[in-house]
Amino acid sequence: MSVKELSDAEFEGEVVKSDVPVLVDFWAPWCSPCKSIAPIIDELAKDYAGKVKFVKINTDDHKETATSYNVRGIPTLFFFKSGELKERIVGAVSKAEISKTLDKVLA
Repeated sequence: MSVKELSDAEFEGEVVKSDVPVLVDFWAPWCSPCKSIAPIIDELAKDYAGKVKFVKINTDDHKETATSYNVRGIPTLFFFKSGELKERIVGAVSKAEISKTLDKVLA
C-alpha cells in the first residue's frame, strides 16, 4: 500500500469519514526531518496494509488543514480513528515509536 498525497479538499472524505484508522503525515519538501521519516512511513504503510490508511499533506501547498488542526511544526503525524484525532507525534521519531502509537490507536 502506498502513501496517498491529499489536498485540503480531500481531507474530510479521506480522513474524517474513513472507515479505517488513518495516519496523516504533515510535511514539506524543504523539511529534512520530514525526508528522514518518509521511508519509515512508506515501510509502515506496507506493514499495516489493510488496517490503517496512510496519507500525506504538503503544508506548503495545503495550509488550510494544517492551520485548522493547529500544526505548528513539521513533521507532525496525526492518528485518526472513527473521525477523531486520537494521537499526535511532532518531530522525526523512530519506526518503533510510530508503530507503538499505531498499535495503541488500533487497540
